[in-house]
Amino acid sequence: MPDKQTKQARVYDAIRERILNGVYGPGYRVVIDVLAEEFEVSALPVREAIRRLEAEGLIVYRPNAGAQVAPADPALFVEQMAMLAVLEGYATSLAAPLLKKADIERLTAINRSMTEAMGRLDSLGFGRLNQEFHGYIVQRCENAALVSLLDDVGRRLDAIRRTVFLQIPYRGAASVAEHEALIRLLARRAPAVEIEMAAREHKLHTVHSFRDWQNEHRPERLATEGSRATSTRS
Repeated sequence: MPDKQTKQARVYDAIRERILNGVYGPGYRVVIDVLAEEFEVSALPVREAIRRLEAEGLIVYRPNAGAQVAPADPALFVEQMAMLAVLEGYATSLAAPLLKKADIERLTAINRSMTEAMGRLDSLGFGRLNQEFHGYIVQRCENAALVSLLDDVGRRLDAIRRTVFLQIPYRGAASVAEHEALIRLLARRAPAVEIEMAAREHKLHTVHSFRDWQNEHRPERLATEGSRATSTRS
């Protein structure tokens, strides 16, 4: 049994890494026999790894095609980010009383690094620091079930971001400012409900920006409407 679990974990980690890094792009066929041969295992641990990845939304099954890397679906980004906003807001409020002065200083330093990354036009570095900022707070939350659920949502968002990243509006300055406001709330031991709402709204602002971006960038719809209008006028 331990050997089986080790094989399954090894295959799972490898496939997941390839998906998140873009080696296996959307629609890529994940063939069990090929992977079993590559990793020198039986089909069982590969199949179990694929089921796990399917549960995370990274892989889907298509009729007559088998397992494939999930396609880009911007709607999933909105759903998962909205869920993250609720969960992370609550987790932040639970962690707040446990944060010490050194933790506040660390959050301030991370946010300062985000400003520096923004100045270098380093959007990827900015994103990593943003995740570090929120991860640092959530790590202080003592509700293990909630933290585990946040990890699951985070993994699904990792997969979605890889396909809709270029469509996600960059909120650099606004994000840093919202972090500063949250840090002030944490530093002065603001009421839990106030901290929870601030953390939740911070995440939801990304959702709102993304929806606004989608509404403003509908080239196919706009082209169709323009064509119809031209036809009507002529």
